[in-house]
Amino acid sequence: MIVLPEPSPSANERENEMSAKVDRAKSAWPELPYTAWKDTYATLHLWTQIVGKIRLAQTPWLNHSWHVVLYVSPRGLTTSSIPYGDRSFELEFDFVTHVLVASKDDGSVRQIGLYPRPVADFYAEVMRSLADLGIEVRIHDMPNELPDPIRFGDDTSHASYDRGFAERHWRILAEVERILFKFRTSFVGKCSPVHFFWGSFDLAVTRFSGRRAPLHPGGVPYLPDAVAQEAYSHEVSSAGFWPGNDLVPYPAFYSYAYPEPDGFASAPITPAEAFYSNDLSEYILPYDAVARADDPERALMDFLTSTYEAAASLGKWERAVLECAIGVPGKPREVTS
Repeated sequence: MIVLPEPSPSANERENEMSAKVDRAKSAWPELPYTAWKDTYATLHLWTQIVGKIRLAQTPWLNHSWHVVLYVSPRGLTTSSIPYGDRSFELEFDFVTHVLVASKDDGSVRQIGLYPRPVADFYAEVMRSLADLGIEVRIHDMPNELPDPIRFGDDTSHASYDRGFAERHWRILAEVERILFKFRTSFVGKCSPVHFFWGSFDLAVTRFSGRRAPLHPGGVPYLPDAVAQEAYSHEVSSAGFWPGNDLVPYPAFYSYAYPEPDGFASAPITPAEAFYSNDLSEYILPYDAVARADDPERALMDFLTSTYEAAASLGKWERAVLECAIGVPGKPREVTS
């Protein structure tokens, strides 16, 4: 059999391919100005806390609070399966059709609309919908990790929801999740999944040296000391994406180490737009620096890699036994004797 070589792409085909990449980059890395969507962000943050606390109330404690998180899905953010006696259910924010879907393992489903509505109204409908499914759940109804919290059932001040910005945020999470997962494949030590913490509203992945850390002093605003101490029971290098707040009024990537080794704050970090924040005790890379880069994935991977290497090298981690090559689809990791 004669195998003919594949034809080389024409100039037009190459131009179309490049144009497709540009279009995809624009859709994968949309603008997310903090001031323009901060009201929607604040309301959505509280809605995710309600859903996350439902998972928290039903799931046995897993190290570092990994049992409470949400996960990026093809349509939004999901709890994954939540145990309920000998049954299970799931809650998923769908940012395509803008509903919260509550589904039970007997096939029954309820949908709660995502639109401008008070937190109190959303909370009441979520609990009512779960009751309709035969699921009775009680949660601690005070928000966590937020200043001046208002009980969910009393909060009528947070009532904003812009569908466009909610979808943009999810699309960014989806792209960042893909890159964080790829970054995660180059580590064979203990490592968290890529997951979304509803308390701090960030997407994160955390690597561990394998050694115990000094007892965390606590004092994290609006977070019980016992939770912070359990979360940081072992040495970590953690990184992720966060939409910002009034102190850092723009979306950003972050990376920190606990305990922070000497010299970490002055380590050579790339890309050049990254900087160490003394206020936050972590490195910050503005989202726009990645979104506008010629190769956003490469820019973000450089940040993740350089900050991890600074934490691991300065912290004297056993890097030779913790690291491996980045994973390739369909190819097992090579293991040598």
